[in-house]
Amino acid sequence: MSEDSVRRSRQVGVNRSLSRAWTAPVRAMNRFLGTVDGQPPPPGEKFQGSSVVDCGVYVEGKREPGEFSPDEALAEACSRDNAFVWLGLHEPTQEEMSSIARTYGLHELAVEDSVKAEQRPKLEQFGTVHFLVLRTARYVPHGELTETSQIVETGQMMIFVGEQFVITVRHGDATKLAPVRADMEARGDLLAQGPWAVAYAVTDRIVDAYIEVADQVEADLDIIEEGAFSRDRGSPVQAIYQMKREIVEFRRAVVPLQRPLATITAPQSRLVPKEIRRYFRDVQDHLTRTVEQVSSYDDLLNSILQARLAQVTVDQNNDMRKIAAWAGISAWWTAVAGVYGMNFAHMPETQWRYGYPVVITVIVGVSVLLYRAFRRNGWL
Repeated sequence: MSEDSVRRSRQVGVNRSLSRAWTAPVRAMNRFLGTVDGQPPPPGEKFQGSSVVDCGVYVEGKREPGEFSPDEALAEACSRDNAFVWLGLHEPTQEEMSSIARTYGLHELAVEDSVKAEQRPKLEQFGTVHFLVLRTARYVPHGELTETSQIVETGQMMIFVGEQFVITVRHGDATKLAPVRADMEARGDLLAQGPWAVAYAVTDRIVDAYIEVADQVEADLDIIEEGAFSRDRGSPVQAIYQMKREIVEFRRAVVPLQRPLATITAPQSRLVPKEIRRYFRDVQDHLTRTVEQVSSYDDLLNSILQARLAQVTVDQNNDMRKIAAWAGISAWWTAVAGVYGMNFAHMPETQWRYGYPVVITVIVGVSVLLYRAFRRNGWL
């Protein structure tokens, strides 16, 4: 055990002793009022009012029984061999993160990033602690794609990986970690590899969610493509543009993660145990596939948008030709009526008994000929 770990364990022990001394009167009053002291709260309420979702101590890949606060868990892990803490947080406040940072020795810059949750995927090192940032994503079901539809919801996941702890900080509800923890606790051999095994499991779950989102987005793209080239109904340009915005948001989550994974899986890397690097390479393969899908979706949307705009232009031209054809037919009527409306004394056939029926017949006949000519040429 390193000197820093021993010193941190002693400090945590002192803090626990002081805490018990100050809280003894409170516990006595609780017993007087009938409150059972020392009993764990009901499941799902053990950290009510706190950002801590779960806090467990794992020794040789198995979770230690009992409930631990973050400082108690670290003290327990430092006193055991091959042990580490997995602390899960959900949208912590600055005060909560500062308290945890003092206990676990986290750098203030990483703590600030974990609270604001406005970071690109990255991997940074602060002493012996590595800080991995990922963006989560999930598909939002919707009945019909409109110009205001939300298709992809994104969040952020921060992972602090130390020698004897791993801290996951989740923002948003895109990817919940309870199933990941349950799966890892069932795989003791993998969990025994240490904190980086947890980082792998979380990353793998996030990338698997990328694949699910990409497949569901592809189904939406098929509907948009069918509507864009359908003569009966067409996808509005606004809806296509909204889909493009959602794809851009999804791409910002997926593409930047390639660089951190490349650093982790590099053959010369000493950050991650060799056995865990193999698992990360599998995650990297899945991520590469997703990146290729997202890039193809962006290209496809560009093509659909251009085709739709071209189709709108063609439809407008067709409408203009129809308007021009009907205007040409009506112009014939206007010309004849204008000639006979000049009220000259000597007009051809004005005194003829059948002059009016003949003129109307000629006008209608010429109009029919014009209509057939325009229709034959595709203007009507």
